[in-house]
Amino acid sequence: MSDERSREEPRRRDAARAARRGVEPGMRPSAASGADPDPPRRVIIGVGNEFRRDDGIGPAVVEHLREHVPASVALTVTDGEPTQLLDAWDGADLAVVIDAVLCEPSVPGRIHRTEAVPQHAATPSTHGLGIPDAVRLADALDRAPRRLVVYAVEAGDIGFGRELTPAVAAALPTVTRAVLSEIQG
Repeated sequence: MSDERSREEPRRRDAARAARRGVEPGMRPSAASGADPDPPRRVIIGVGNEFRRDDGIGPAVVEHLREHVPASVALTVTDGEPTQLLDAWDGADLAVVIDAVLCEPSVPGRIHRTEAVPQHAATPSTHGLGIPDAVRLADALDRAPRRLVVYAVEAGDIGFGRELTPAVAAALPTVTRAVLSEIQG
């Protein structure tokens, strides 16, 4: 992508969002309609199922962050369905997503961080569709956040149960600190 095109992309996306909301680009909906202000500029999204052992790492991080983030940061948990992700991060300057990932070979508890989900990426999520699918859909619908950071924690066991495996539980404080650093940075 050329530098000019990459600089134009956020402006095009902002104009599309403004049009969907019925306001002029650059104008806040609250100013135009008396509605609540724009969605939170920062959002943390925990993806997973807390009843499927290590798949619950995303919701566990969100729960640990509840007492540590400012009220201006939205915290949400989703099962990873792409339209739920789009709804959660639409309009955000920064979206941080935490999810379990299946790898082969696996090192349970290993943390991966990425800011760009490649368009050709496979879907190693523990869900039917993964974050790369949601990103492609968000790009097509002009609903992607300005900046997306994904923390993927390698899962050891996604069977039934509420507790994280020891290796993934040991990664929880590290991921939590990393996410806090992202939103404070």
